[in-house]
Amino acid sequence: MNAVYEAPHALQQACARLAELGSQARVLAGGTDLIVQMRSGRIHPDQVIDLKHLPGLIGITQDEAGFLIGAATPCVQIGRHAGLRAAWPGVVEAAGLIGSAQVQGRASLGGNLCNASPAADSAPALIAAGAQCLISGPAGERVVPVSRLQSGPGRNQLGAGEILRALRIAAPQARQGDAYLRLIPRTEMDIAVVGAGVFVQRSPDGEHLSALRLALGAVAPTAVEVDVAHLVGHPMNDDTLRALAEAARAACKPIDDKRGTAGYRVRVAGVLAQRAARIAWARSQGAAA
Repeated sequence: MNAVYEAPHALQQACARLAELGSQARVLAGGTDLIVQMRSGRIHPDQVIDLKHLPGLIGITQDEAGFLIGAATPCVQIGRHAGLRAAWPGVVEAAGLIGSAQVQGRASLGGNLCNASPAADSAPALIAAGAQCLISGPAGERVVPVSRLQSGPGRNQLGAGEILRALRIAAPQARQGDAYLRLIPRTEMDIAVVGAGVFVQRSPDGEHLSALRLALGAVAPTAVEVDVAHLVGHPMNDDTLRALAEAARAACKPIDDKRGTAGYRVRVAGVLAQRAARIAWARSQGAAA
């Protein structure tokens, strides 16, 4: 671990340094993965660029448009934000599952997404919430849906000199609910065998789905947004839940590993999709914008 440490205080300065250094540099947000990888000898960067001193990288802003979450905001801070907990409990649930209590003090949603683990807990919940990535770079800023950020295991869509600056989630709507569930081999501090994030919105009569999103983790090279548009307009009943489970299973492209077989993951994906949908539906009852 002989990398040179830098802590720029201006976003464009950080972007310029990353563009200049290229693959020789790594960014430090929470550092809960980076430091472990460096100590184990898995990576050997010449330069570490600390993002925590950049304006807007830490903190949560709430206004009438929704929430802006700095990409380096610690998960513990996300869990303590009353407005976010009330509006998007599924997102907060996912953030609360990233590591131990000690890790929560440093780990961030931005780091969890950019590390691009197929089993990252934040990705399915944020995709279900319709979250967007605000990415800054030498050419300015661009907006990318969370569903398109990851390109493969350990790979993301950030270009040379680009930094994930923040995550944007819309303000809650009436009659909406979201939820995130995962299955792990142990009771805590483990990696998901399958994760499922669901967003629902009830119709004005309270009986039908006016909006539905489902995303899965740990069942493909990246988190998967499942096509469930055909279920919008349906009542939330056993038939709809069975169809949701079928869509979830059909979207899976898993592998066998020490945490579970491909066949097991496919089966669990359907079960978790149904359970998360039930929770999200219950939360949508009486929810007001």
